[in-house]
Amino acid sequence: MLRALGLALLLGAAPAGAHELGDFGRVKPGVLNDKIIPETDRLMRRLGNQPVSDFNITDEEREMHDRVYRFLIARHARDWAFDYEQVIFVAGVFSSRPDKFDLYYRWLTREAYASSRVRFNTIADDVGADLLTLPTTFKAICAVIEIDRQRAVAATELDDIEPAMLKQMRLRKAENDLYVGRFVAALGYRYGSYGYALDHFLVETPHGEAIEVDERLSRLAIWVDRAEALEFCGDGWDDNGAGGGAIPGRVLMDAPSEGEYRK
Repeated sequence: MLRALGLALLLGAAPAGAHELGDFGRVKPGVLNDKIIPETDRLMRRLGNQPVSDFNITDEEREMHDRVYRFLIARHARDWAFDYEQVIFVAGVFSSRPDKFDLYYRWLTREAYASSRVRFNTIADDVGADLLTLPTTFKAICAVIEIDRQRAVAATELDDIEPAMLKQMRLRKAENDLYVGRFVAALGYRYGSYGYALDHFLVETPHGEAIEVDERLSRLAIWVDRAEALEFCGDGWDDNGAGGGAIPGRVLMDAPSEGEYRK
């Protein structure tokens, strides 16, 4: 009940329209993003017996929070933002993929687009926006992993660190792991939602634009797999496929017609 109350307070104070993002996928500075949401999140973690550290936050951790937050919000519509955030914020286990994937599809279905092809273009744009911000998000998470490693090394080599300080260090590590877990769950959930929408629109309103969606989803799948394996540090990671080849797609075009079918 406390969790539900906290989510209601959080989302009531931060309606979907207020979730504004700045350049490069960062959240915009402001009272909502800088004060209300972080403090509400800390309160709910305390009430839920989740880790909360009193350590000062590093630049790297702030960067990670901002980048991860972009994946924790649903910019698409007020109609399904609450359900989306409820699914993500209660996810605290690594490699957890929430399975309520129909919210995004139902929102797209309700939108009064002038052309049914635009729904495919919308999915492609949303997947593309995720792909563009994933390299910097992974780098930000990797930087925090290194910060936690450096803390552990310092604590091992220094003799005058009090037990209370060591406890705060462990809490901050657990806190950072929680943020990463939320990101992993959110990324998997987005991928599942995009795929669900593509599959259902292939049956409902099949168009050639589905091929572009499928190609981008195949690239996104690589990032999802890396995230669920907690592989955030690596060379050659860019927005062309997370350093690996694309997986086979689900859509084939039967030229010269516009017939699509499942592979």
